[in-house]
This record gives sequence, structure tokens and C-alpha cells, in this order.
Amino acid sequence: MTAASIVLICAIVIVLILFGASMYFYNVGIRRSQKEFLETDPALVKVDHPWEMEEEWLGSQAVETVHIQGEDGLSLTGYYIPAPLPSNRTAIVVHGYNSQGREMGAFAKLYSEMGFHVLMPDNRGHGQSGGNYIGFGWHDRRDIVQWIHFILERSGPDVQIILHGVSMGGATVLMTSGEQLPDQVKCIVSDCAYTSVKDILTYQLKQMYKLPPFPLLPVTSLVCKLRAGYFFGEGSALKQVARTRLPILFIHGDRDAFVPFPMVHRLAAAAGGEKDLYVVPTAAHANAYFVNKKEYAQRTARFVNRYLSPLPEPAKSEPVV
Repeated sequence: MTAASIVLICAIVIVLILFGASMYFYNVGIRRSQKEFLETDPALVKVDHPWEMEEEWLGSQAVETVHIQGEDGLSLTGYYIPAPLPSNRTAIVVHGYNSQGREMGAFAKLYSEMGFHVLMPDNRGHGQSGGNYIGFGWHDRRDIVQWIHFILERSGPDVQIILHGVSMGGATVLMTSGEQLPDQVKCIVSDCAYTSVKDILTYQLKQMYKLPPFPLLPVTSLVCKLRAGYFFGEGSALKQVARTRLPILFIHGDRDAFVPFPMVHRLAAAAGGEKDLYVVPTAAHANAYFVNKKEYAQRTARFVNRYLSPLPEPAKSEPVV
């Protein structure tokens, strides 16, 4: 066997191993499946008590299951909770990776108590929505635009809409911010978002597997493009917030080791509109609300109300003569 043949065989073996590893990481991280590795990740704080997620409150609400189609025809499901009193405000609350809309009950209650109707969509590849892959916010941004138009059709042109997302949901609403949005979208609240799909997967590859990004990440990105329709480098929240003039409240826990805390400073620096930063001391990933519910609610309400017109005064009943 010649030296050239040996080199060729080695090259083929390396390519096959690299492709196999990329398929493995695609299936673990992006293909729709149970993400069991999250259960043992030390960077994630588990919420052990159902009352933390306001399951009892959610069960007491008149939750309506609603459906739309994405631009690509994918069936999408969401959960709509009417406001307790007449209101022209709607909050679209977006869940994180490996979660679903109905697990956002705590945030739905927060906005309901502020007088909002609430829509909790299932992202593609999650819950009852269709899709066999996770979009990491990039394809989901166009789905959120479709949900915004659903709210406009349902509530009329006077509606005021805010977007609030947590973790992957936080990145999703930031990626949505760079799209052409109707004037009824007034502001955005993003809790513990990552800067881009490429950045967060590079970080997790190092944290979980102690591997450098090259050459595995570019090859996995190619697999993702072929199977899910996007390269990792396309999904940039940084680029999208630079395009928007919408006000954004950035929230992040300073002990976040899953989506590293410094990412929030890069996002805030890139944002093209008015912005505010709320750093929650001691909060791990997606745990800022649970660390200090009162302050989280106050800071959110103060920011949101800055950009919304006041709620209408409730009608007073005429005295009985």
C-alpha cells in the first residue's frame, strides 16, 4: 500500500468519524427528542414545587387552546388566557429549550395580574406544535411574527403587545425584534438570552464535552442546514437587536453558568433602541424570577408601563334609585 493510499484512507476515516460525531450532536441537541442530559446538568436549578410554576393558578383560568400555521405551513399551538378585566394589552410569553407554553404559568400570572391577556405559544419542535427540530429562536422568530398577527386579528388595531421570553425564549424575542413588526408591538423583555446559536453551542460544547468548536461545530452546522434549514451562524440575537428600535429590558442572573452572564452585556451594548438592564444577584439560569418574585414583577411592570398607554378605567355602575 502506497503512502498516498494510507493518507487517503486516514482522511476518509477522519471524515466519517467527524460526520458521525456531528450527526450525534445534531440528534442530541437539535432533533426533537427528550433532552435527558438537562436533568443532570449542574448549571440548571430544578424547580421542584408545582406552585412555583403556578400550575394551580393556571388550572383555574379559562385557557383556550389556539392554532395557527407558520410561514412554512407548520402547525403551531398556543394557549390564550383572557385578562381578568377588559384590556387592550396582550403579552406573548415565550418558553425555553425543551419546555412548552404551559410551563410559563408563573409569567402568565405575572402579566395577568398586570391586566394583560396572555398568549403562551409552543415553539416549533416543542409541546403540541409541529416540527422535528429545535430552531433555537431563529426559525421561531418568524413564528412569533405570525402569533403577533394572530393577536392583531383577534384583538383589533388598538391592542398593545409586549414580548417576554426566558432562556431560548429570551433569544427568540430578541431575534424577533429585528423583523418588520407592526406598531402595536411596544417593547420586549428578555430573560437570560444567549447572543447567538453559534455562541451558545460553542460554550456548551466546551462545558459539557470539553471539546473545541472546530471542526465539529461547523460540520454539525452543515448537518443542521441540510436537515433543519439553518446554519448556526445565522441565528444571531446580537445582529437582530442592533436592527431594532424597540425598547428592551434585559434580565440575567449573575450566577448563570448555562447561558454565561457576560452575554447580557454584549446584547445590551448591541441594542439599537432604549434599553434597561436588570441583574439579579445569586440567580442561576432561568431562575431570576424565583429568586426575587416581588422585585422581578416590579421591575418588569415599571419598564413595560413606560411604553404602554394606561389601562382604561373600569366602568362605574349607576347607583340604584
